[in-house]
Amino acid sequence: MPTSRPSSPPATPALQPAALDFTRPAHELAPLLVGVTLLVDGVGGRIVEVEAYDGSDPASHSFNGPTARNAAMFGPPGRAYVYRSYGVHWCLNLVCASEGDGAAVLIRALQPTHGLEAMRARRGLQDERLLCAGPGRLSQALGIDLRLNHLPLDAPPFALLAPPGGAAPAALATGPRIGISKAADVPWRFGEAGSPYLSRPMGSIGTRRISRRP
Repeated sequence: MPTSRPSSPPATPALQPAALDFTRPAHELAPLLVGVTLLVDGVGGRIVEVEAYDGSDPASHSFNGPTARNAAMFGPPGRAYVYRSYGVHWCLNLVCASEGDGAAVLIRALQPTHGLEAMRARRGLQDERLLCAGPGRLSQALGIDLRLNHLPLDAPPFALLAPPGGAAPAALATGPRIGISKAADVPWRFGEAGSPYLSRPMGSIGTRRISRRP
């Protein structure tokens, strides 16, 4: 009698480049980024938390116009805006809307999926939940610094990959942004509902579902 062989596990679907329209306003693009995989030189994970900012927003770096520090935020869209927070932590923003609008989405937290050992070495800790739970932590884990400022997001070292299933919606929680004193009640923080990888719990403003269709 022939010996039966164990069946192979189903193949994991290959991730494809994310179809993102960076000309959208920041508060429209931000929820569409949740669930997208962000990689820098092959290291990174699923975006689980973001915040939106634009030029009309008193909490935004761009509110008072262009400076040497925030120039990347004024476009063109689809570029990285990297700045140092409190002189300590680098933060990554994805520039969007029309050139000159001063709009961007801050990446606040990732669920690590690629290059965990590299992230652990950079962060000096093992706990997967703390590797990328916060904009400074994820920038350290992914090796993000000022070298990446102004660089296009659709070319190496960056990769933005669609969730498996492409158009599958994600359950989102929304709430006020963190660590700001102006426009603090604007609910432009978006996070994956129930994710243990958030920088902080999302609060109770509400949950909704989004479609990734254009």
